[in-house]
Parts: sequence; structure tokens; C-alpha cells
Amino acid sequence: MGKIVKFLLLYFGIVPLVFSFFAFAIMTEFDNTLLAALPGLIVAGCLTGFLVSKKHLKQENLKDYLVLVPLAYTAVLWALFMLISKGFYGADAWLFYSIFHLVYAPNYFIAMLMGEGRLFLWAPLAYELSFILGAALAILKGRKLPAFHKKQLLSVIMIFMLAMGTGAAVQWHRSKTVLPSYGFEYGGGYSSTDLYPYDVNNPDNILPKLKTASTFTIKKPSEMPILDGAEAAFPVYSAFANAAYENIDKVVQENGEVVTFTNTIYAYERLLTGDVDIYFGAEPSKEQQLMAKAAGKELVMTPIGKEAFVFFVNPDNKIDSLAVSEIKGIYSGKIKNWSKLGGKDEKIIAFQRPENSGSQTLLEKIMGDTPIMKPLKEDVPEGMGGIIEQVADYRNYDNSIGFSFRFFATGMKANTDIKLLAINGIEPTPENIASGKYPFTASLYAITVKDNKKMQTIQPFLKWMQGPQGQEIVEDIGYIKVTKD
Repeated sequence: MGKIVKFLLLYFGIVPLVFSFFAFAIMTEFDNTLLAALPGLIVAGCLTGFLVSKKHLKQENLKDYLVLVPLAYTAVLWALFMLISKGFYGADAWLFYSIFHLVYAPNYFIAMLMGEGRLFLWAPLAYELSFILGAALAILKGRKLPAFHKKQLLSVIMIFMLAMGTGAAVQWHRSKTVLPSYGFEYGGGYSSTDLYPYDVNNPDNILPKLKTASTFTIKKPSEMPILDGAEAAFPVYSAFANAAYENIDKVVQENGEVVTFTNTIYAYERLLTGDVDIYFGAEPSKEQQLMAKAAGKELVMTPIGKEAFVFFVNPDNKIDSLAVSEIKGIYSGKIKNWSKLGGKDEKIIAFQRPENSGSQTLLEKIMGDTPIMKPLKEDVPEGMGGIIEQVADYRNYDNSIGFSFRFFATGMKANTDIKLLAINGIEPTPENIASGKYPFTASLYAITVKDNKKMQTIQPFLKWMQGPQGQEIVEDIGYIKVTKD
């Protein structure tokens, strides 16, 4: 027993640990950590297995199946943690996996740091499988087969295959609901499109200019409300500030940002904490309303424009219109194939947006009491922070469907390769939005907190937004006016 322990400790403990540190040093120099880590472990395993096989496999008290035990251990451990984490390599549970597999800790450190979760399985497998290969080569070279312990070998192999099959099944199931990240780098960490063309600090910005001088201006930087909001609303409130804030470029240089963007979720939180004075976007979700109530804040919602909440598909999709009931069927998971709606016999890939985002809140409003199915997810490398899991962004597959605001889908992040769907046979045209005929018409709000200290400036600013010049900007941006001529 003592020799068995020494054998496993030396050749499947100390040796791979040493080479793990070598692999660690190499991995830090290359972008592809997986390809950098494996070659060294493969060479080390193969060489070690070859050199020690003649000496140890001939000893009666060292059984041939021992070389498979570490392989089975790795497989069982990996399968167990795949079940615990549901296949998500960014889960905290993999830290404990590293403790139970301490030999490869240097590799796992890089795996967690650089978002390369595949190393949890392939680092140990690379060494252990190569060790077996090296041992097999040594046996072939010696032309003398050892006496195999068939039952024990078969048992260990069965355990290995069962464990690998379990882990693979978890991974397969996850592949049906979790999409691989396509590596899109979000501007500033939050934006999904380039906002610089709408930035007040951009001398070549494409913000609309008023035909006449603004009838409302704020001269003192200390009185200028700090603005933030949804990504789709950024051009609107940026244009408001550009028109009403006097010498805004100098104000930003001397006093810092007054037009900010952190997206719907964070901007709303900043409104409640007082870091932002006006939030622009769709109506808050139920959770956000409760958040305001818990903070003792009374929200004032001022409509400044109209917008259509649209659903879109790939142009190759034969479907041109959906009923409200069919939208509910798709997003509840009851309708899973386009053939049920008169389309191709293909599974429907229904994309959603993150919880508490403006568009997801409107989907929830449309769905009413009908439960929404779990959204598709994706694993996203988070630089030095490992892997995060987030709601998958829309991909224009032939069988996919997504939703957004009309202006964002056709203007800000214009995609000519999508088709907007009619709802109940009604197209999301400006005329149908203005009249309210289109079923999913939404309001764009400027939301404030009632007890804001800048209310003396905010009130006339909001009134100006709803007036002729403010509505001129709203319309020039691409939204629908909230007031009639």
C-alpha cells in the first residue's frame, strides 16, 4: 500500500505540479491560454509514463490499472462539479474543484483569471492521458505485455466513461440554453453600440440642431441637471443638453460630465441615490418601483416622446405578422417551432434582454400574468475577472426573434438585415405609433425625484422638452412627438 501511495503521489502529484508551474509561466505570455498550457503537460505526461512504466508496471504490488485511477478521479470530479455548477465555468464552485485537484492549481488560477474554463478538465486530462500513452509506448517497445487485471481495468474504464458522459450531458443541455459569447466588446463596459456620434463632447456629433435659438437655457453649471438613461434614449437627452446647456463643452472640461450614460439599470439606481437628476427611458419595472418606494423616493414621470416596441426576425423568415397571443406563446415557451405559425419547421430561438432593462420591462407588461420562459444565456470572458454569465444578445439567425425599440433597431443600431413584424396585422409606422393604432406603443419618459434640489431648474427644463423646440428635437432624432401641432 505504501508503494502505491508513493507511486500516485510522485507521478500524479509532484511531477504534474512541477510542470503545472512551467505551464503557468508559459500561459502568462500567450493570449490563448488553452493552447499554451496543454503542450507542456502532454510532453511531460508522455515522457514520464514512458520512463517509469518499465520499472513500476512489472512490480507485483503495483497494479497496471493504477495509471487509470487518476484519470477516473478527474472525470468523476469534473462531472460532479458540472452538475453543481450546471456547466457554468464562472461559478464559485470551481474554486473548490481546484482544492480537490490542487496539483493543477496554477493552471486553474489562470483558467479563473482569463475566463478559460475548459482548462478545469483538459489540463489534468492532457497529462493523465499522455502518461498512459507513454506507458503504452514503453510496453510496445519492450514487446512484452504485462498480465492485465481485466476486471479492475474494466471497472475503472467504466467509471471514467460514465463520469465523462455525465459531464458531457450537462454541457450538451447547457448548449441548448446557453449560447457561446461572440466576443462583442461593449463600449465603456455598458453600451452595445457606438454612442460617440451622439456625444456632446464630440465636435463632429450628429445631434440635431434647433432651427432657431433655444428658448430655454441654463447658464450656471451648478444648476445643470445631470442626465443619464437608457441606451436608446441617449441621443435624445444628449441633444436636449446640447441645445439648453450654455457652453456645454467648457462646462464638461471644467466641472466634469453632466451628460452621462450607464444604461437603464444603473442609471435608474443613480437617480435614486441622487447621482443623477433626470433619468430618460421607458417606465420603470415593478422591481424598480419597489426600489424607489424602499428608498422613500417619489417618482415624477414626464412623457417626452412616443416609441414603438417592435419584434423582429431574419428577412428570410416567411412570417410577416404575429398576433399578441402568438407573442405570448413564443415567450412563454408554449410555441417552440415556426411551423406552428406558418413558417419553416425550425425551432424558435427567442432572445430576451436583461432583467429591469427598459425593453424587458415592456415585454413583461405585454406578457401580463403569462410567465416568461428563462432567457438564453451566454458565457462572457470578463478580462481579469474570469467568466460572467449574462442574457444573450440578439443574433440574427434564420430562426431567431428579438425585440427592441423601433428607433434603436432602425436608427441608432440600424440593422438592414432584420425584418420588423406587424402585430395583429398593424405595421409599426410613425403614423400608427402616433395614433396609437400599433398595439405596442410605448412612451419615452424623463423621470425625476420629487424632492430634487435642482427642481427650480428641472421643472422649466421638462416643460421645454414637451414644448415645440423639445418636440422638434425628439422628432429629428427619430422618435414620435408626444404633443400634437
